[in-house]
Amino acid sequence: MSMQIQPINTSDLCVEDGFPLKVSPLVHGTSVQDMLPQLHALVTARLPEVGAILFSGFSVGGAEAFQQFAASFGHPLLNYEFGSTPRSKVSGGIYTSTEYPAHQHIPLHNEQAYTSEWPMKIWFYCDIAAESGGETPIADSRAVYRDIAPEIRQRFIDKGLMYVRNYGNGLDLPWQRVFNTESTSEVEAYCHQHAIAFEWSDDGDLRTSQRCQGVGLHPTTGDAVWFNQAHLFHISTLAPDMREILLDSVGEENLPRNVYYGDGTPITEEELDHVRAVLERHKVAFPWKQGDVLMLDNMLAAHARAPFKGPRKVMVAMAEGHGAR
Repeated sequence: MSMQIQPINTSDLCVEDGFPLKVSPLVHGTSVQDMLPQLHALVTARLPEVGAILFSGFSVGGAEAFQQFAASFGHPLLNYEFGSTPRSKVSGGIYTSTEYPAHQHIPLHNEQAYTSEWPMKIWFYCDIAAESGGETPIADSRAVYRDIAPEIRQRFIDKGLMYVRNYGNGLDLPWQRVFNTESTSEVEAYCHQHAIAFEWSDDGDLRTSQRCQGVGLHPTTGDAVWFNQAHLFHISTLAPDMREILLDSVGEENLPRNVYYGDGTPITEEELDHVRAVLERHKVAFPWKQGDVLMLDNMLAAHARAPFKGPRKVMVAMAEGHGAR
């Protein structure tokens, strides 16, 4: 006997199909807390299908209320561990979005796809919308996977990737901030636990390398997704003049970050230019409004950040850790 699927009560909601799916209350300014049963049911039914849902027009109420909203989906909020970009902690499980200068563009990526464990869910809360720019563009990781040239996609599948990081030295985040500790033994324990190779220099500097996936299979939907950060870690992401300066000053093995195929062979700039072009083709941007919350399935949707002018405050929460190992 087949189970009957209960219809979702959306009588108090306006649901606009698209990417992202846009959900608004019929009465503007309705508290998001008052709508949790409907919103939870909607997310359960639609997020695996669309990968991205924008809640707009609700009253959220600041960082603490945003924390409660994200946590209400049933998973403890995660700490930002083994991070690759600067963030500041706002409160338990709530962080600032990546603190890069306003004029810089952050390319599309899936959160922590450069390692073997990542959050399955990620939320962005717009507390202050920029005067201009500052969007959080997104892209469908299933569509990106399908659009990558078959020969490049197969190399990423077969070989996987090897991410190499050198911390500190004024060039990248210090290891103390990445691992949230001053203890070398705690760093080593973390690396052992997560299959990360590490090496300390005589000066106390740290180098790590980790073999990771080039693509992923979503654990619930079974969909194949493009899931890596090769285009961000590879030296070709740097401007040619900066690339030359770094290579001359520290050499390839001491670059702050770089990536190779999992067998140690190089990834060509041309391959990653193709990847970047595919990501650009699938990029979807929308303007932030104060109080908006964007919820992503982190494997199904990549995200980015556009340059902006004026004050901008976007907070981030992550939950439901998942591992490839």
